[in-house]
Amino acid sequence: MPSSAQSTPPALNRVPDVTVDFWIIKLLAVTMGETAADYLAVNLGLGLSMTSVIMCALLAVALILQFAQKRYVPWAYWLAVVMISVVGTLVSDNLVDNFGVALQTTTIAFGIALAITFASWYASEKTLSIHTIFTTEREVFYWLAILFTFALGTSSGDLVAEQFSLGYLATGFIFGGIIALIAMGYYLFKLNGILAFWLAYIFTRPLGASFGDLLSQPREYGGLGFGTTATSLIFLAAIVFIVIYMTMSRRQAKHDVPALDVDSP
Repeated sequence: MPSSAQSTPPALNRVPDVTVDFWIIKLLAVTMGETAADYLAVNLGLGLSMTSVIMCALLAVALILQFAQKRYVPWAYWLAVVMISVVGTLVSDNLVDNFGVALQTTTIAFGIALAITFASWYASEKTLSIHTIFTTEREVFYWLAILFTFALGTSSGDLVAEQFSLGYLATGFIFGGIIALIAMGYYLFKLNGILAFWLAYIFTRPLGASFGDLLSQPREYGGLGFGTTATSLIFLAAIVFIVIYMTMSRRQAKHDVPALDVDSP
């Protein structure tokens, strides 16, 4: 008879591998998070408060679906990312616009909150690896860290683009340059992979948000004037296309795996 260790299926990682596809869709998601939040709050006239309530409720549903999978399922995972991207933007915008908190303060506060999350995660699990998210506790830490990276990225991006008056394009190039330095550190100077991942994850948020604002904001505010509606729809369509591609690729990969010969020694 097979042992219990042999009969128990291995735990599956609940988040995706870090590939080119991952970074592409992540940039699309954070860009859409910025423009979709503006579209709902401004163009639809819902206001920041009502938009925040609606999107927090949708995020809760998305996370329930994600946690129910117990493995990586592209549509569930990226739905949660898109929702948390929008909510992260709204958290920062609410503090700044509704409560008058300075962008410098929110940037520092979210940075501290993210550091506390990482410290608590490491103290509990002894790792910050994204390759071993196979327990509910680790997944809670993971998504909490993701939320704070989005909020931090929104605040820091707005701080550089608006408070420092550098504009959206220059801000995008600044954060793009930082990401390039992180990649160089990883590939050329053996920067720790987990550290490199989380640094890149943090800085892709203001990079995507800056280019989202560049595309959607009116020309008088330094944008290209495409509007939040068109920009959001374009990026949403791109996300849906890539998620479908990811899903089909995973199914094909599973289909191509040869069956085990149970009669072989």
